[in-house]
Parts: sequence; structure tokens; C-alpha cells
Amino acid sequence: MDRFETIDPAYATGWLGDVLPGALTALGLPGLADPLGLSAELAGVRQVVVLLVDGLGWHQIAAGVDEAPTLAALAATRRPITCGFPSTTPTSLVSLGTGAASGAHGLLAFTSVLPGTDTVLVHTMWHDDPDPTTYQPVPLLFDRARSAGLDVVAVNRAMFAGTGLTKVITGHRDYHAIQDSSELVEAVAAELAAGKRLIYTYHPEVDATGHEYGYGSPVWRTAMRQTDELVVRLIEALPPGAALVITADHGHLVSPPEHRLDLDAVPELTAGVRAIAGEPRVRHIHAVPGAEADVLAAYRERLGKVAWVGTRDEAVATGWYGPFAPGHAERLGDVMVICEGDWSLQATAREPERAARLIGYHGARTRIEMEIPLLVAHSVAPGR
Repeated sequence: MDRFETIDPAYATGWLGDVLPGALTALGLPGLADPLGLSAELAGVRQVVVLLVDGLGWHQIAAGVDEAPTLAALAATRRPITCGFPSTTPTSLVSLGTGAASGAHGLLAFTSVLPGTDTVLVHTMWHDDPDPTTYQPVPLLFDRARSAGLDVVAVNRAMFAGTGLTKVITGHRDYHAIQDSSELVEAVAAELAAGKRLIYTYHPEVDATGHEYGYGSPVWRTAMRQTDELVVRLIEALPPGAALVITADHGHLVSPPEHRLDLDAVPELTAGVRAIAGEPRVRHIHAVPGAEADVLAAYRERLGKVAWVGTRDEAVATGWYGPFAPGHAERLGDVMVICEGDWSLQATAREPERAARLIGYHGARTRIEMEIPLLVAHSVAPGR
């Protein structure tokens, strides 16, 4: 199977946005679709821990099999699901928390230009401007569970508490703050002991090392080993009648130096451009008014052999983002550039220097970026 084959999100047959609905259906919440059949796997379970391992794509499990034997064993009899598009953290986390594709919830990229401005919003550094309740309009699955009387909680880093992104994933209530992953298992165990029915938690190290050193590197392999050990400890902490569901927000690939292009160093790719957003695998190019056609032509001429290049309307028509809520399509670039293969597009004059030094990327439509695991482990405690 070609890891760099482009694929579509599996919105119709089961994807990341169907994980929480399946878990909540198993816990007795009515009225939710479960195309993944997760509720059947969790039949009889009273408590569910959902662990999202950032950057743990399906293909990363195979690459790290020696360091992560527990994850590999859990994956041995399963098939991958997909994340939505783009395959990037803010988009995927909001899809997990809402069950909606990005066109509906509106987080269409790692960074987006706010319509009517030249302001680039970095979703991972977002707080209250714009107002989260209007910027992301889809109701949260956590709130639906709360309204039905299910006790739910998010166990996550203290640095994420109260951010705009957190508010549009799990809400601003029921947040158990931890400093780092060394506290994760103890915190989850405490919430299980307190009777919480659904516990969501997040582990970022696989993604961080993949970006910095590339998946497959020694540092990344250490992160995979530590993640596998964390999973073992979580399974051991499950009381009778509990289960652990493991998934991810995207995979990773390494973009080699010969396939990295700095847009800001190519005059024909900056002419008529007022802002660049997105990330190196999916670029949103915002043109000076009246220059849209020239910018489109320039990008198609230079990048048409290594990327999908199209207009905003053409991107909407692909269906990759799912149906769009009113106003959300305006957050896309006038020209959209979606890299194929292992190409990446830097914007060194507009983004932090560190971004151009990264080795690993994600965001586009290849299998290695889009395919993610959905793994289930039940309690092994006596009495199950």
C-alpha cells in the first residue's frame, strides 16, 4: 500500500468524529449514530477513558512496533479509520469534541486568516478573540452528555485550561489540570475512582518529537516507548467495567530538504499575496483584491505537479471539508494549495523561524497523514 496515496475522509463509514458518539452510545446516551460499531465493542462497560495520542497515525504504530508492542498488539486485528480534513490537530480535536467535519465547526486549518482582516489566528494559541461560542457554533458532545446526566471530565495540561480551543472541544467545565504526562495516569485513575463515566485525555509527545526529529528517529522511538508504557499503566488502572479507547488526530511524514519550498523566497509566488495561512502541507493563499486570478495562475504553474491547487470554491466542492456552515468558507484562502507526496511549503517571512526547521509535517490527504488507529482495551482487573 502506498503511504503517499491520497484518500478522502471516511465521513460516511466511520471516522474520528464518530469516536465519542460511539463511546457515549455505549454509556447509554441515546440518539447518536455509531457507524464504527464502537458501542457493541463497549457493551456492558460503565466507564470509558478516551486517550488521544497526538501524531499517532496508523502507519506510525507499524514503524514503532519494537518500541510499542502493546499498541501493536491492540492494532493487530484492526483496520485504520481516518481523521477529517485537514489532518491537523485543532481541526481534529474539534471534530472529536463535536462529531462534526471542519466545514461545519469552522476550524479549517492550523492557522486561519480572520475574514475581513489580515489577522492570522493561530488556533493553538487562541483565547477569547474571536469569541469561541460564535467562531465554533456546533454543540459539544461533552455538553450533550452533561445534559443527560453523565459525569464527564477532561484530563489535560494546565496550559490548555480555559483556552479558546479547549472551550470548543470539551467546554470550560469539568477540567482536571495536570502539568505533564507524568501525572496523566494518576489523574485518570482518580477520576475513574470518583465515578466519572467518560474521561478524555491527551498525550502530545509522539507528535512533538515527530515534528522536531522526524518519525522513525531515535528520539521519536523513545517517545513511542514511553507512550506504550503509559498505555500499559492506563490499562492496569482500569477498574472492572471500564475500557480504554485509543485514537489519534493525524499521522506524520518527513519532508526531505529537496521537497521543501519557501514560498516567501519565490517572487512569482509572493506577487499579489497579502497573507498566507494554514501550515506547510496545506496552504491558504490570500490575494490582494483583484489579484486572485494571477495568484492562482502562478501557483498552478509552479506547484501544479506537486500539489492540488484550486480556488476556494473548488476546495469547497471537493467535499473534503464536509458541508460548510454559513460564513465558514470565507476562512479558506482565495487559492488553496494541498501538497502531495512528501512536499512541504514554508513561509519563512511570515511564520516563526522554528516552523521552517521542523522535519515532520501533516495536514494533507495522504494515507500516512489521514489514517489513524481506533484501539480498544478492556479492564484486566479481577471481577470484570
